[in-house]
Amino acid sequence: MTKYRGRIAPSPTGFLHIGHAMTFWRAQERARAAGGTLVLRIEDIDRDRCRTEFTTALVEDLRWFGLCWHEGPDNGGPFAPYVQSKRHPQHLEAWKTLQAGGFIYPCSCSRKDVVAASLAPHEENDEPIYPGTCRPGFCAGAAMSAADKEVVQATRLPLQASGATHWRFRIPDGEQIEFFDQHLGKQSAVAGRDFGDFIVWRRDNLPAYQLTVVVDDAAMQISEVVRGEDLLVSTFRQLLLYRALGLLPPKFFHAPLLLDESGKRLAKRHGSLSLRTLRECGIRPEELRALCSCSRSR
Repeated sequence: MTKYRGRIAPSPTGFLHIGHAMTFWRAQERARAAGGTLVLRIEDIDRDRCRTEFTTALVEDLRWFGLCWHEGPDNGGPFAPYVQSKRHPQHLEAWKTLQAGGFIYPCSCSRKDVVAASLAPHEENDEPIYPGTCRPGFCAGAAMSAADKEVVQATRLPLQASGATHWRFRIPDGEQIEFFDQHLGKQSAVAGRDFGDFIVWRRDNLPAYQLTVVVDDAAMQISEVVRGEDLLVSTFRQLLLYRALGLLPPKFFHAPLLLDESGKRLAKRHGSLSLRTLRECGIRPEELRALCSCSRSR
């Protein structure tokens, strides 16, 4: 890839808030500076929380804020569909590749089970380190013995009948994973210490975020992912998925977050700071965009 391709990927689980809008604005700035393309992708995998009215609202609010995109669900493009729930076949093919390579295994543990068993602290919105309750004994991605292959075959459940289990990616314990962030510089993490085995397919037969974002960014030829610093640890997980799937990872730019008075990141729980509410209060988009310049100086 020689041409810059960036993306913004909101989830319609509520009205778009100022924190995400600032990150999206940063993504647009970087795409424009590079003379590249900006893609809008709607990440609506969470069918219990995503609603059509929020999808309509976020497109309206993004345009009001001043964002423009070259490809997306409203204006099409060469890598359609740009709505994640319509990309299930691509996600399923990636699952099959991971399963055939021995990179993933079925897991019946709930998040509550993992939190109760995990001794390592974790961020509010991040996965706790998995204690390995359901983890088989073979090494993911390594050459498997005949006995190991029998284990894989024994756990090869039809997806439509696997409602009692998640599927987890088995990380290479102790491996140090590194990448250069376009904003933060060199970043590194140790698998098994800083993050653990993570879910790639959920028990409700839907792909998880870590898998969908890798598959869709690769398919849409995204050259740089701009997102918030709160997703930094997820990047290490996703780099492992890129490697397992034989895909070339993009560059990454983790932008600073807007924080509330207590130092926590602004999120959809701050309903009064949604773009829709701020707009109704008479605040102009250029006033809000000025915050992006302030956060850049951090």
